[in-house]
Amino acid sequence: MANLDPHVVGRRLRDLRTRRDLTLADVAAETDISVSTLSRLESGSRRATLELLVPLARTYRVTLDELVDAPVTGDPRVHAKPIQAWGATIIPLTARRGGQRAFKHVLYPEARSVPDPRTHEGYDWVYVLSGRLRLVLGEHDIVMGPGEVAEFDTRTPHWFGCADGQPVELLSIIGPQGERMHVRARPKGSSPAS
Repeated sequence: MANLDPHVVGRRLRDLRTRRDLTLADVAAETDISVSTLSRLESGSRRATLELLVPLARTYRVTLDELVDAPVTGDPRVHAKPIQAWGATIIPLTARRGGQRAFKHVLYPEARSVPDPRTHEGYDWVYVLSGRLRLVLGEHDIVMGPGEVAEFDTRTPHWFGCADGQPVELLSIIGPQGERMHVRARPKGSSPAS
């Protein structure tokens, strides 16, 4: 953090805030950081600390690296670039085309509150990591909690969103039509418990 130019970070913070059409007062209310501190951060007259950047990243819904526009580091083969779509942040976890593909979704309640069931080719497996997920699947309206799984043919009209006004994190594995997940309940060759 010590090597980051405060003016560069300040421009990035101002750009993120204005792109989201927020005032300094809006951000101050969301982060509990004073308007004057936010103003000094954006002007580059105050050096950003982790204590200040974490709530700002949460408010702007970006990673810390994105917040400060850090250069790409680490393994060059891994580039899970988040996608903002359908009121969610979607992070591809696999890069291959065809076959089963995995995604992490973060759903936001303000954008995903009215069911709008859709269909498409494929088969989906959804695992709730945190929050409460509302799944509308055909005629069913189900609320799922952490650790719960749903598996369905995506030709069935479906929609998922936040059940209680809080964000939801989930994993989704989508496969081609007719390809289902293979779940092994016990090691191969062992006999069921009596």
